[in-house]
Amino acid sequence: MTQVINTPYFSYSTAQPRTPRARRETVEASRTLSGMLLAAVLSALLVVADQVIDTWVDGHMLAAWVALWTVAFAALALLAPPLRKVSSGLASLIASAVQSYKVRRMEEKMWEYAHHDPRIMAELQHAWLRSQSQI
Repeated sequence: MTQVINTPYFSYSTAQPRTPRARRETVEASRTLSGMLLAAVLSALLVVADQVIDTWVDGHMLAAWVALWTVAFAALALLAPPLRKVSSGLASLIASAVQSYKVRRMEEKMWEYAHHDPRIMAELQHAWLRSQSQI
């Protein structure tokens, strides 16, 4: 339920619409996060592949490099889409947590301000009574 509180000093809604700019910033953040996650997974995979190939070849460096880069490009091809999905989900989860924190903090500030100003407290009480009567 969206609740809008209008006072002479503040006007805010508890459900704030997402703007296209906020969505674009979330997408850009998820792309950066997915790139970093892909680089981390790929580097870990390359270290493991290097250890396996080093014990396997015993001096055949060309074959080892071909095998190592085959593993690297296969990992890039196979792991990029799932890691992008994971990182975009993680970025949206973090964005929603930050947004809920901002809303909660704004409500706490409004409540604190209402304790110091009886007019604001009266308006909040009337708004609460109106919302209870509409239910």
